[in-house]
Amino acid sequence: MSENCNHDCAHCAQKCDDKKPESFLVAPHPQSRIKRVIGVMSGKGGVGKSFVTALLASEMTRRGHQTGVLDADITGPSIPKMFGIKTRAEGDENGIYPVASDSGIDVMSLNLLLEKETDPVIWRGSLITGTVLQFWKDVIWKDEDYLFVDMPPGTGDVTLTVFQSLPLSGIVVVGTPQGLVNMIVSKAVKMARMMNVPLLGYVENMSYLKCPECGHDTALFGPSRADAVAAEFGFPCAVRLPLDPVRAAACDEGRVECIREEALEPLLERLEALPEKTK
Repeated sequence: MSENCNHDCAHCAQKCDDKKPESFLVAPHPQSRIKRVIGVMSGKGGVGKSFVTALLASEMTRRGHQTGVLDADITGPSIPKMFGIKTRAEGDENGIYPVASDSGIDVMSLNLLLEKETDPVIWRGSLITGTVLQFWKDVIWKDEDYLFVDMPPGTGDVTLTVFQSLPLSGIVVVGTPQGLVNMIVSKAVKMARMMNVPLLGYVENMSYLKCPECGHDTALFGPSRADAVAAEFGFPCAVRLPLDPVRAAACDEGRVECIREEALEPLLERLEALPEKTK
């Protein structure tokens, strides 16, 4: 440390051995009480990331935890529709209040602020990332045991903002069985490691189709790679979810909370073992 050190590391050019790295973490709303923040991401779109986010929130609620979902997919929000939420979010001088689903899951999404849910969001990156931060610091998330962040696909602006600004307990990565998945998952995993964000689990969605007549599993998109992906990239657990038209219909009808998924058990147990990281 320099003899003339003023302890302002952020604006210091000296390369001190004990110089502390700058933190970009943003404090949540003063009235928020958030114990664990879980990011749900994918390397590409169309793999069912929002569906997995909704399932995780619903299953943790059934286990007796208070949960919330921050829909960070600003230009493609689908969380409110899955939960059947049509009420618009409201606010006052204290902040913005999330809208509760039928089972009590707190949800904040841009679609809850738009006049019509089909209105397009034609914004540049800085405005989109600013909105995500507003959903974190201006929304009053009260007593959330788990806040799930549904991120847009890829490793762009929003994902970087979430990784840097929110105190993530870890991430869940969602993929599908296709051979391309290794390259896509690799990008997400490398980003998480660069940002020192723990991997919590890998979810292979649309892993198989179960015949309603005979119960036979058909691998529509090729053999499962879930265990191989988990082993290659160091995921502590891997989960396989089926391609199910009944579940797809439930999401379209706003009944995602009615879906039960026993295959998520190992991942849910891992989430319950996480220590509290935020206030």
